[in-house]
Amino acid sequence: MSPFERKFGKYAVKNLSFVLILCYAVGYLLQLIDPSWGLLSYLMLDPYAILHGQVWRLVTWVMVPPPSGNLLFTLIMLYFYCSIGTTLERTWGTYRYNVYLFQGMLFTVLGSFLLLGYQYLFHSGSIAVFYFSTYYINMSIFLAFAATFPDVQVLLMFIIPIKVKWLGIIYAVMVLFDFFQKGVDGKFVIAASLLNFVVFFLTSRNMMHLNPKQIHRRQEFKRDVRRNTGITKHKCAICGRTEVDSPNLQFRFCSKCDGNYEYCEEHLYTHTHVKKS
Repeated sequence: MSPFERKFGKYAVKNLSFVLILCYAVGYLLQLIDPSWGLLSYLMLDPYAILHGQVWRLVTWVMVPPPSGNLLFTLIMLYFYCSIGTTLERTWGTYRYNVYLFQGMLFTVLGSFLLLGYQYLFHSGSIAVFYFSTYYINMSIFLAFAATFPDVQVLLMFIIPIKVKWLGIIYAVMVLFDFFQKGVDGKFVIAASLLNFVVFFLTSRNMMHLNPKQIHRRQEFKRDVRRNTGITKHKCAICGRTEVDSPNLQFRFCSKCDGNYEYCEEHLYTHTHVKKS
C-alpha cells in the first residue's frame, strides 16, 4: 500500500474510532427521541431505497448503533472498542487503520447490493427489506486487535485474566456458529462485514504487529541485503544499473533484440538492437 499511502495518506482521518463512537452517540440520541426506530429507519443501509433515490443511506448507516441493553454495559463496550481501535491506529498508522475500517464498510455496502440481487433473482423478484449495521465491523476490529496483540492480557468480567487471542478464538467460533445458524440474508451480512478482516489478515499478517516506521526499516533492511549480495530483479544491459541503485527507475525488455535483454528507461529506445547472426 506504500504508493497509495504516499498519495492519499494525507487524507486519512485521525482518531477514526472516536469519530465512529460519535456517530453511534447520534444514533442513540435519535433512538431515545423515537424509540420505535422511525428516525433511524431513514438512515439504515437499505439498497432498495438507495436505488430509489435515498443515496444518503450510503453514509448515514454508520450512525445506526449496535444493539443496546444495559446503559452501563453499552458505555463499557463503546469505550472498549474505542480504546482497541485507537491502539490499532497507533500501531498500524492512521492510513492503514483507515483502509481497514473503510474497506469493511465498502464490503458491507457491496454485500447489501449483492443480497438485493440474490433476492431479486432467486425469489421471483420479491424484495425483503433487510438492514445492515456496523455490529460485525466492530467485531472485525476486535479480531484484528487479537491477531495483532495475541498475548495482551485483559480482565474478563473485570475479574478473570485471559489473553486476547483466546477471546479472539471464542469470538471467531461465535461468528461461525452465527453464520451457519442464520439464513441466506444473515450469511450475506456476516460475510460482507468480516471480509475486510480476512483480506487484511491474509495480505499483511506478517506485518500486523509492526508500525509504519518498523515496516520501513524492514524494507530498507531487505534492500540492503539485496545490495550486499548482488541479487537483483532488473539490470540494464547498457549501463548496468539495477532497481537497487535507482528504486524509481523503470526497466523493460526489448522485443526487437534477439534474446532476453533488459534496458532502463534511458536506454530502452537508444540502444543498438542485438541480432544473432
